[in-house]
Amino acid sequence: MSSTVPKSSNIFWHDCPVGKSDRQKLLKQKGCVVWITGLSGSGKSTLACTLGRELHTRGKLAYVLDGDNLRHGLNKDLGFKAEDRVENIRRVGEVAKLFADAGLVCIASLISPYRRDRESCRAMMSDNSFIEVFLNMSLELCEARDPKGLYKLARAGKIKGFTGIDDPYEPPLNCEIEIKEVDGVCPSPSDMAGQVVTYLEEKGYLHE
Repeated sequence: MSSTVPKSSNIFWHDCPVGKSDRQKLLKQKGCVVWITGLSGSGKSTLACTLGRELHTRGKLAYVLDGDNLRHGLNKDLGFKAEDRVENIRRVGEVAKLFADAGLVCIASLISPYRRDRESCRAMMSDNSFIEVFLNMSLELCEARDPKGLYKLARAGKIKGFTGIDDPYEPPLNCEIEIKEVDGVCPSPSDMAGQVVTYLEEKGYLHE
């Protein structure tokens, strides 16, 4: 017999004696979410991995949540319909929040095309530790690079609802970091990572 009890009944939040501030002191850093958004081919995964490596060399603990990688596990049951995309971002936002609460620099790399979904993830962070990084690369640049061959498939009609082609991308209105192409060229991975690291240093995330 199926239960008629609402899903949220009889569930209580349990506080533990070791909190976020304790973990941050242990790690000598402050937990946050670096959310990298942009078109497919804009360099999100490259930036995420380069940033993760740079933080590692500085003795800082970071973890990358890559959109494609997560669709092999956590989100493998989701497709690309509008409601699935909303749920995809919601799940990643919740996991990113947990990593930040653990005191890590969580680097989330997803197209995340809809502004309201990114803002929902920002709202999950009660201490303003959500850092939105917009890779502002033109569609022309991303399509010319086309590292996964997806634009070609989308133009041929073999992929429907592809962001930038037949589905919209809504750029951030007030992101913390915007990285732009220079004369039609994407900055180097190290330059992009350096820009993010500088921001994290200036805002005090890399020390406690």
